[in-house]
Amino acid sequence: MANTALITGASGGIGLELAHLHAQQGGDVVLVARSEDKLKTLASEIEVKYNVSATVISEDLSDPLSAQRIFDKTEALNLQIDVLINNAGFGGHGIFYERERTLDQQMIQVNITTLTDLTHLFVKGMVARKSGRILNVSSTVSFLPGPLQAVYYATKAFVTSYTQAIAEELSGTGVTATALCPGAVDTGFVAAGNLDGVDVWKNARSARSVAECGYKAMQQGKLVAFNERKLQFLLNWVTPFLPRKMVLKLSRQSMEK
Repeated sequence: MANTALITGASGGIGLELAHLHAQQGGDVVLVARSEDKLKTLASEIEVKYNVSATVISEDLSDPLSAQRIFDKTEALNLQIDVLINNAGFGGHGIFYERERTLDQQMIQVNITTLTDLTHLFVKGMVARKSGRILNVSSTVSFLPGPLQAVYYATKAFVTSYTQAIAEELSGTGVTATALCPGAVDTGFVAAGNLDGVDVWKNARSARSVAECGYKAMQQGKLVAFNERKLQFLLNWVTPFLPRKMVLKLSRQSMEK
């Protein structure tokens, strides 16, 4: 049975753990990230440990043409992608108008545009085969506006909304789409996003535990997956009933250093 997963942002964190989880299930993996050396090391480890095939595709997902190149490479290698895991993404801290504009443009490209492009390119084959799984890694922040991380929160709001919408469109096709919405996760995200000193990450969950939550939800075809029940309750049953200005203040306080 065909079971090849393409995973973006696979060189570390949640993506690396998702690659291990899929390989443990006997599935082949296509590993995508910028760091070719890290991907090759991971690919060798996975092939030896799980006796599956691991293909490396080194791409910078902030390049608008990267999604098409990734798709073309899989086609050239005759790789059928049965599972698409859009995990790559990054954030950035600071007052919006003080931040370097190109950084937020790259964030939008990676977190929204390339994710959407990859889904569009690969989902057609899944629908034709009447089988497939899509996992888009979003965040609990997708349910809130994000002062001091305005663009990042907004990109994740897109991911959660978009994933749910296409999941409904895919109903009855044999293809599912799942949004993984974790809270703080112990990965390189903090350093990359200039988030050192933000209290939220003091109780960050492990990347492995988040990956396990998302992978299980994807296999079950769930719509949205939370790794923390308290956050799920807060976002679904408390926050929507608070005054908007209060929500904004609380959201900002959670991101202050």
